[in-house]
Amino acid sequence: MEYVIKEQNSAESKSFVRNGLIAFNQAHFPSELRDRYREVNLLLIDGEGRTCGGLIGEICWNWMEIHILYIEEHARKHGCGRMLMQEAERLARASQCDFMKLDTLSFQAYDFYRKLGFETYGQIDNAGGYKHYYMRKSF
Repeated sequence: MEYVIKEQNSAESKSFVRNGLIAFNQAHFPSELRDRYREVNLLLIDGEGRTCGGLIGEICWNWMEIHILYIEEHARKHGCGRMLMQEAERLARASQCDFMKLDTLSFQAYDFYRKLGFETYGQIDNAGGYKHYYMRKSF
């Protein structure tokens, strides 16, 4: 049989790959962890009902992984990032996660995450001229 590679960015093709990996992984995790997967999407809404930030991640078996944390410029430095991360941690603990993990670049929020108790467990130098950090917070 012959195979070809095709670049495609449809929601259907992404779901196929994601769901295939989730099914494969579930077969290898202990039975008590298999059904502990869900996406986490938290939005930051201002007093006028406008979305001005949010957090996207997922609970994967016994951990939570933060993929994206974004807050618009005008909402920064008001504790909004801390509130989003605290809510994510609350969800992680309620879901019996043992830790949270994320990655960030040196110009993004490295010091912010350190203040929240995250520790660096890996680093790549010269990621676009910056440092790329892999961080974890255990419970």
